Amino acid sequence: MTAAPMLVQATAPHGRLRRQSPLMRLIGAPAGAILVAFILIQVLCIAYALIAPDEFRYLSSQNLTILMKAVPVLGCMALGVGVLMIAGEFDLSVGSVYALTAIVMAVQVGSGMSPFLAAPLAVLIGVAIGLLHGFITLRAALPSFIVTLGGLLFWRGAVLLYNGAVQVRFDPGPAFQGLFGGTFLGINAAFWWFLALSLAFYLLLHRHRFGNHVFATGGNRAAATAIGIDVNRVKMTAFAIAGGMAAFAGILATVRVGSVQPGQGTGLELQAIAACVIGGLSLTGGRGSVLGIFLGGMLIHTITNVLLLMRAPGFYLDMFIAVLIVGAAAFNSMIERKGRG
Repeated sequence: MTAAPMLVQATAPHGRLRRQSPLMRLIGAPAGAILVAFILIQVLCIAYALIAPDEFRYLSSQNLTILMKAVPVLGCMALGVGVLMIAGEFDLSVGSVYALTAIVMAVQVGSGMSPFLAAPLAVLIGVAIGLLHGFITLRAALPSFIVTLGGLLFWRGAVLLYNGAVQVRFDPGPAFQGLFGGTFLGINAAFWWFLALSLAFYLLLHRHRFGNHVFATGGNRAAATAIGIDVNRVKMTAFAIAGGMAAFAGILATVRVGSVQPGQGTGLELQAIAACVIGGLSLTGGRGSVLGIFLGGMLIHTITNVLLLMRAPGFYLDMFIAVLIVGAAAFNSMIERKGRG
């Protein structure tokens, strides 16, 4: 009577019933690998900063303040891009939307509009652009990669058409400045916004029915349709979120700098996708986590910060991020194959 269990135990180490170590289970989770990598890099940075505080000022209050001001812009954009990627689509236009909506907000404030009206207007424009991209993608049955690549160029041209190639100053007044650029408990307001939005996105994706629909739509569209999910509505909503978050990132950046450059945001869409891929999101949709997106954005800026502190040439960052993207994509693909196997 006990032969069968004994046989299972004997063959389990060589078969699929073999138990994985806690570390391997963690690494196999959607955000496990990035969590391990992030903690390891932080430990190394903190250790080096404690050993050579004058040479490597990673823990200085000035450096930490700079880091917390820089992370939210990429992080907020990556949250929107990440939702869309989990739904199985891409948006390469978010950098251009980021610039256009920021320009519109700054021009309107300069013309006398309250920033508390101009900022929501900018977000609504971002949402409308996202819906337009989603409509074209789904109605014409075109790859979102192509549609939003066209959007990247179109909206970049719209920036120049709207206000020319000139810088626009942004002076919203102390109340608006304090809300988005002040400090609370010693932490920059923009970082608090990033934390709050990350929590909201976590609840939306991992604790709400809409999140289940997003994962199902990106994982297997036909199966999602078969169980009654309106996949087109889910994807349209995801496009709208991506556009709105791009606009919100533009608001944070404009408040921080106090002006808008027509060319700002160039390449930011690729960094946002990179943060998502590094954070464990699948390029084919259906897999990922908000924690992974959060840590992916943090890791990119941590690496940027470390290279700046070490006075490394700027192109080192591009090379390192390129290696991270390819490595993360290969690792994610391996995890997916093992999951299917």
